[in-house]
Amino acid sequence: MDSKTKTKKKKQKHQHPNPQSSSNYSFKPSSEVKGLRFGGQFIIKSFTIRRARPSETHRLLSLPPPPPTTHKPPPILTSTTAFIPTNFTILAHHAWQTLTLGLGTKKSKVIIFVFESENMKLEVDRRWPSEIPLGEVNKKLIKGLIGCELARFKFRKGCITFYVYAVRRIGDIGFSCADDLRVILEYVVALNDFMDHTAMLAMPNQRSISFAPVAAMAH
Repeated sequence: MDSKTKTKKKKQKHQHPNPQSSSNYSFKPSSEVKGLRFGGQFIIKSFTIRRARPSETHRLLSLPPPPPTTHKPPPILTSTTAFIPTNFTILAHHAWQTLTLGLGTKKSKVIIFVFESENMKLEVDRRWPSEIPLGEVNKKLIKGLIGCELARFKFRKGCITFYVYAVRRIGDIGFSCADDLRVILEYVVALNDFMDHTAMLAMPNQRSISFAPVAAMAH
């Protein structure tokens, strides 16, 4: 097999369709769904992620601002919970790069859960910690959704890998928040590769390090 054929197959492997209905989602019980992958970079399992504010999720995905109106705009993505790297993780990535003379991973992970209802999201949010090491995500968050089934989507965008999970109760048919899931998948697919997660993930409620304006977030 020549190198061109190998490259083509590799690209096809990581391309995700843009599903138009929940019948295209591959739901599996939480005990069987794939979690985060770390490769040989075991050190990053101790790096932490934190629950993102809705405004941070919107900025990270480059969602357009709501149209100007005299009334309060309706909330969007109310069924969604996202986890993004903490300042510790951002700094640890840089320190690990220095200690390994550039051989340490540059990749951060962002995890987005889209629940089948806002009530389900609120119920799960009450149980989940606001901050968690990456190494505990598979066991405590993904496998911890007992009685649920998930559809998993993975996207590599430069130094950030996005994991998107659609969550519904076992036995439910369809996915009632398919519109939220569709919006997230479309905007993640449309993102350009992130080159420097330090500038892009230093959000306002953190002690910002080299904070970049919105226009400079995606390169």
